[in-house]
Amino acid sequence: MSIQVHGLVKRYGPLTAVAGVSFEVAAGEIFGLTGPDGAGKSSLFRMLTTLMRPDEGGGKVVGFDMLDEFLEIRRRIGYMPDVFSLYEDLTVRENLNFFARVFGVRIEDNYHLIREVYEPLKPFEGRRAGHLSGGMKQKLALSCALIHQPQALFLDEPTTGVDAVSRKEFWDILYRIRARGVAILVATPYMDEAARCDRLALMQQGRLLTQGTPQALLESYPHHLYAIEVAQPWRWLELLRSHPKVHRAVLAGEVIHVSSLEPLDLTYMRQWLVDSGVTAANFYPVQPDIEDLFIALMDQKAHPTGL
Repeated sequence: MSIQVHGLVKRYGPLTAVAGVSFEVAAGEIFGLTGPDGAGKSSLFRMLTTLMRPDEGGGKVVGFDMLDEFLEIRRRIGYMPDVFSLYEDLTVRENLNFFARVFGVRIEDNYHLIREVYEPLKPFEGRRAGHLSGGMKQKLALSCALIHQPQALFLDEPTTGVDAVSRKEFWDILYRIRARGVAILVATPYMDEAARCDRLALMQQGRLLTQGTPQALLESYPHHLYAIEVAQPWRWLELLRSHPKVHRAVLAGEVIHVSSLEPLDLTYMRQWLVDSGVTAANFYPVQPDIEDLFIALMDQKAHPTGL
């Protein structure tokens, strides 16, 4: 395994930001972390990249102990933090030159590692990094993280604030980096991205709620799930939540997702909606997505009996 961590704990005074986290990431695997702001993802990344020592626990990154051999780890990993951290007053080329020198490599020797990412930046090599668009900043940061041929890549919400096309391009690139045998740990707030990982962990309040392949996680969804298409869906949430057989009703984009502990009678539910004044509603079963699973797990944590 390229990344092995066990029982990591990080406290800030009375606040426990990371509470006993354990997982492994293999070479050539994309392992995803998803969860709300404040779940502890960034603190976890800073420990794994040796920028911060854990209060408890430990592990190995690319074969080196994260507590005692942190300098060896730093030479062998790439890291994109959750905020743009390159030198905004330096040009694109100057930033790349700087990182190549830090790691003791020549751009000419390692350019093949970043060609696909960096080529769109070449017309802007003389532009200051602070004047780049979000997508271009992303590509520059990834180029700087890859120039020394890392064995593990840590990406903390790398596509936040980036347009949908750039997000897709970024993930296509990640798949090709994975094919080189690089272990990739990526945090993402986007559930569609989470579903593209080889394995995934859902994180809340410093703990991992569950982990596994996206398919296996979705198969573990504990409820029956339905969607309701209706005009102004937010108007009907409280009504649906009042029904004794409805476990939870939440907005999911332009529809309402309704979960139940037992299968619902669709004919009855459709008539109940009409009788309650909800007209032109389309009610049908759906497969859960990662967000539905996350909501269910959070609910189970808050109500362990499942009620």
